[in-house]
Amino acid sequence: MTLALEAERPSSRIPEPLVSASGAGTATPGFQVIRRNGAVTPFDASKIAVALTKAFLAVEGTNAAASRRVHDIVAGLTEQIVTGLTRRADAGRTFHVEDVQDQVELALMRGEHHKVARAYVLYREERARERAVAVVPGTAPALHMTTGEGMRVPLDEARLATVVGEAVAGLADVSAEAILSETRRNLYDGISADELALAPILAARTLIETEPNYAKVSARLLGDKLRREALTFLAGRPEQATQAEMAERYADYFRAYVARGIEEELIDPELGRFDLERIAAALLPERDLQFDYLGLQTLYDRYFLHARGTRFELPQAFFMRVAMGLALREVDREARAIEFYRLLSSFDFMASTPTLFNAGTLRPQLSSCFLTTVPDDLDGIFKSIKDNALLAKYSGGLGNDWTRVRGLGAHIKGTNGESQGVVPFLKVANDTAIAVNQGGKRKGAVCAYLETWHIDIEEFLDLRKNTGDDRRRTHDMNTANWVPDLFMQRVEADGSWTLFSPDETPELHDLYGPAFRDAYEAYEAKAAQGGMKVFRTVRALDLWRRMLTMLFETGHPWVTFKDPCNIRSPQRHAGVVHSSNLCTEITLNTSNDEVAVCNLGSVNLLAHVTRDGLDHARLACTVATAMRMLDNVIDINFYTIPEARRSNLKHRPVGLGIMGFQDALQALRIPYASDDAVRFADESMEAVSFHAISASVDLAAERGRYPSFEGSLWSQGVLPIDSVELLAQARGGAEFDRSATLDWESLHTRVKASGMRNSNCMAIAPTATISNICGVSQSIEPAYQNLFVKSNMSGDFTVVNAALVRDLKARGLWDEVMVSDLKYYDGSVGQIDRIPDDLKALYATAFEIDAAWLIEAASRRQKWIDQAQSLNLYVANPSGRKLDETYRLAWRRGLKTTYYLRSRSATHVEKSTLKGTDGKLNAVSAVLAAVPIAVPEIVLGKACSINDPECEACQ
Repeated sequence: MTLALEAERPSSRIPEPLVSASGAGTATPGFQVIRRNGAVTPFDASKIAVALTKAFLAVEGTNAAASRRVHDIVAGLTEQIVTGLTRRADAGRTFHVEDVQDQVELALMRGEHHKVARAYVLYREERARERAVAVVPGTAPALHMTTGEGMRVPLDEARLATVVGEAVAGLADVSAEAILSETRRNLYDGISADELALAPILAARTLIETEPNYAKVSARLLGDKLRREALTFLAGRPEQATQAEMAERYADYFRAYVARGIEEELIDPELGRFDLERIAAALLPERDLQFDYLGLQTLYDRYFLHARGTRFELPQAFFMRVAMGLALREVDREARAIEFYRLLSSFDFMASTPTLFNAGTLRPQLSSCFLTTVPDDLDGIFKSIKDNALLAKYSGGLGNDWTRVRGLGAHIKGTNGESQGVVPFLKVANDTAIAVNQGGKRKGAVCAYLETWHIDIEEFLDLRKNTGDDRRRTHDMNTANWVPDLFMQRVEADGSWTLFSPDETPELHDLYGPAFRDAYEAYEAKAAQGGMKVFRTVRALDLWRRMLTMLFETGHPWVTFKDPCNIRSPQRHAGVVHSSNLCTEITLNTSNDEVAVCNLGSVNLLAHVTRDGLDHARLACTVATAMRMLDNVIDINFYTIPEARRSNLKHRPVGLGIMGFQDALQALRIPYASDDAVRFADESMEAVSFHAISASVDLAAERGRYPSFEGSLWSQGVLPIDSVELLAQARGGAEFDRSATLDWESLHTRVKASGMRNSNCMAIAPTATISNICGVSQSIEPAYQNLFVKSNMSGDFTVVNAALVRDLKARGLWDEVMVSDLKYYDGSVGQIDRIPDDLKALYATAFEIDAAWLIEAASRRQKWIDQAQSLNLYVANPSGRKLDETYRLAWRRGLKTTYYLRSRSATHVEKSTLKGTDGKLNAVSAVLAAVPIAVPEIVLGKACSINDPECEACQ
């Protein structure tokens, strides 16, 4: 047949890829194509190459030179297309013939083969019209489903429509028909039950970028898949239920779930001795409907109990299992379990990941963070590494203080040799963290801390570099500088700084403030007189610059401040804070006999604001219940080492934090980069602090003070807001904001009279995963982007700022062009001319906000917090000067710690050319234009390193 194009119909002779079944071809193993008639055939990549070759030759001619050129182009395009298809294939490794054609169209436009692409698009439209005319209603072939037992049964389209109808019920701007249409396109005769359950979920996911409510639709459809999986497992035969049917069955399901969980040795038998009738009657099935897709998929993949790979724990059973696990030792444990359940399932508060993983199980390791200090002897070092493994096994995050370990070149008395320093042991600790990965639930993670005066500090700075001797690198372990105030003062004065080996300066490890300065200066004088064996003097500013350079180049070590952590510590009478934890929000004492433990949970701030401001009454109720739950963790907890149990029962620290801070600002119409946002950070944290301390006083009156209370700052009537003065005095009169609005005087009186149940009450954790569960922004973070692809251990998810979409709709600005613009500008509204300035300010993203605003807000929070906060700093265009200003400001403002430094990545939101796929943009109109134009294109990648699935801060 002739392949020359007719002038009046330029696309009429271009072949349609994979429509013809002729030709032997070469199948791609494991992948199948769903034809338009529902038939399934092996995927044959060679047909794509044939079709592309014919298309190019039809447009560009058939001479020899053209043929050679076309051969090279087609080879490259075919590889791109196959890669794109296999990457997007569903769980059944199938894709529709239309998907294949979409990828062909995309590859042609990416390659700027505009004439061929234009002709191809016109040809597809023509064929689609022909098929539409040819279709006779009622003649579509009947489809069947293949059951798990291999039986073929008629596909129940009525139930499919019911499930989709339930999923869209009560949600604005979503369409059941759009989901059903896309779902039917991917059905085929003989489809498996699992594929059928997945098809509407995938269909709804593709629409999230255009309407955020489809995230809830996708979650509800995932809920149907989960119900079928759980009910079938418990019944031992195929079972399914719609949301409406499940509302009637939830109580019966729950009793069967508890019994089976105990039988499978996954649930503590003590839960079976609760009054299950009373407990089951309190379940609220309608709360299954409030999830976004990212939240429920995360729970499904990583949190729900499963046996032999089958999930049998539904969302409300999950929350009730956690609540019952936390109420085990309550007097009326049913009433308390129901109270805890209602709080958790409302998303007003969420316990930390280890608590959610393990509460109510046979090994209830519920604590989030463990801090240790490593001794300077071989037995102690390897015991510490073993302790790391035991603590990490059940989901603990670790912070190790390594400052006591003698440095490179120090004398070893036992062998009369020289030490290899701390680095070789850090390498062993790094590899241990990788080996113990918490059963695959999340990567084992540890952070090593070293004080800035340690002789090995410069090698410590290099640990995360990708060059140099790999035996002296720790590519998987986080690192942090533990910086004394004296060093920062020397930096400010451009003075010298002396490095020592701790075996010659043992006091420095336990000293801070003026006492540290005096001892340090005495050692400097001794070294100058020749009385020290291992030391080195450097320019403080040079070392500081190198610290910041490594922080920028490798992301580590983080910058944390020793003196404010200790001077303001309520427990400074009982020991010394030698480091923070994995995420830099915990500041607790450690020693040879005590491994610090902290139990975390976070208040959803968005749920506690109205248009008029903070809802203090609701917040007080939430905090009171949350503090009781956290205090219960201490007694119920499964401790893997005795030092952790001893410390936790003696001091009883907890860490109540917040999440959804920027969501709350947007609900109040307050831009993050504003004085009003700083004031709200102050007001909201003051309220959380006040109610948390008050709740701990109430618990002390009911249950007794924590054992080491006497001598603490609490016992002296010094609350966190008062300890700011202690830091100011130590720094020689530094100025910090000390404004307050609540009745702190009466709370001082109550603390002195009743005491405290907990040595520490507050810490702001990253909340990366639990904020996903609740569908709010994480922690105190500004939004990374308003539209992006988030990557975590559960996969890639389109994330859209629903509040922004609501505002754009209200102003008539939400359309396909706006979606395209958001993608083009990487989720930023700042450069989109159509968007009004007030919305640009309100929805500014992390890299559009000067880091100084984050520090000012954090400083206002810090005065109320008895521990610290995980504070990421975002710098769009880092320079040495900018980093220097940023981190000096953090120190001057009295911050205890900082966390990751975030800078822009080279990867962005995918900008592509297809409609109807998750995370892509339609640009067909550009191809049909008379003058070909280039379509902006960036290959799909993670939005940024801040969405690294391997990073504990992103999990």
